[in-house]
Amino acid sequence: MMNSLVNKYNVAGPRYTSYPTVPYWNLESFSLKKWQSSLIQSFNESNVNEGISLYVHLPFCESLCAFCGCNNRITKQHTVEEAYINALLKEWSLYRDLFNGRPIIKELHLGGGTPTFFSPDSLNRLITGILRRAELAENYEFSFEGHPTNTTREHLQVLYDLGFRRVSYGVQDYNESVQKAIHRIQTFENVKEATELAREIGYTSVGHDIIFGLPFQTKKHIKETILKTKELLPDRLAFYSYAHVPWQKGNGQRGFNEADLPSAKLKRKQYEIGKKVLEEVGYVEVGMDHFALPTDTLYQSMVEGNLHRNFMGYTASKTQAMIGLGVSTISDSWYGFSQNVKGVEAYYHLLNQNILPIYRGHILNEEDLIIRKHILNLMCRFKTSRLKNELYFKELPEVLDRLNEMQKDGLLNISSNTIEVTKKGQPFIRNICMAFDLLLQRNQPKTQLFSMTI
Repeated sequence: MMNSLVNKYNVAGPRYTSYPTVPYWNLESFSLKKWQSSLIQSFNESNVNEGISLYVHLPFCESLCAFCGCNNRITKQHTVEEAYINALLKEWSLYRDLFNGRPIIKELHLGGGTPTFFSPDSLNRLITGILRRAELAENYEFSFEGHPTNTTREHLQVLYDLGFRRVSYGVQDYNESVQKAIHRIQTFENVKEATELAREIGYTSVGHDIIFGLPFQTKKHIKETILKTKELLPDRLAFYSYAHVPWQKGNGQRGFNEADLPSAKLKRKQYEIGKKVLEEVGYVEVGMDHFALPTDTLYQSMVEGNLHRNFMGYTASKTQAMIGLGVSTISDSWYGFSQNVKGVEAYYHLLNQNILPIYRGHILNEEDLIIRKHILNLMCRFKTSRLKNELYFKELPEVLDRLNEMQKDGLLNISSNTIEVTKKGQPFIRNICMAFDLLLQRNQPKTQLFSMTI
């Protein structure tokens, strides 16, 4: 039965870290002035009560991983660090000048690229510079992505001293053949050392990222990777499907052939095997593609109904405003999105002219805001209301028609008050959200824009 559902629902679809999704942004009506106004409005409404989130993109890597779809710049020249840190602090200063009051930072995350490409001294200068013109929320959370082979004790100690308590390591798979195919060589011993070092220093949440559906990957590889993960017992795991999007400019997904990838049916089996072993160990599935121990804040936020999803993925708390610093980052004011230029040189050029380095965005209308709430409810809580006045929209009957087939397949239950995803339907949450995606439904793409849902 599951195989037939996989065949039926394995289509290209968004991962819904936003709504509207980027390909459906209305670029014609967007302007830098409108974006700034939306961010100022959001800041004035929420800074004191919620604070804001910061995502900082550090794009440099010494080598290219063939599975990666992120914006990156490959170089071994660490002289690039100083100029980039200067630019990040300049961008933050331009944002700071917009606000009437000091930002209260609730969440700060360093992503990449490889954040630990930067020296501990460079990272110290970056974070110190950001905090110089901000306050910290009472329960703030700082986190970063670390590469197991180059995250040193000095990296961990410097960031810990600055307030970081969560680190995630990209593991992907421990099998040597898979690692060679994706150009990501790292041993279990590397990951073990990096994990134990973080805990020794005092980090309270250590995460691992594991990917299924990689080239040459088998069910046995997944089981072996999960069993090795069991030895280290990270506090949370991102266990997600490889997104094969080689048509996107600037990523390295050309190091293998399509024929080297597992079929959709095999990918689903890999996920089920991994999930079974993780649950036997004591992990609980949180939202889509994430697992956590009951002691981790991600699980606790799910239980308390505070789980949130944005361009950083799932987060343990919500802020209305999220500012992205660095090349290609996306910012979210709740009322609008903006994305920075993708090239380092263009980024520097605009900042040198005291211009926020934004090249596209979208201002949400009333319909967008309503659909966004429904999709967030489904992605974070696996249910949404259909009767609340603020969640009603005129195309709801058409959405329910699209969901009827999924209800017949046992993926969800539709009642007079709610639409609730079943356990059986949780693996198909992206497909369920697509039924609500009015922009996608009105304008089906003629070429493939998204990865496959399974």
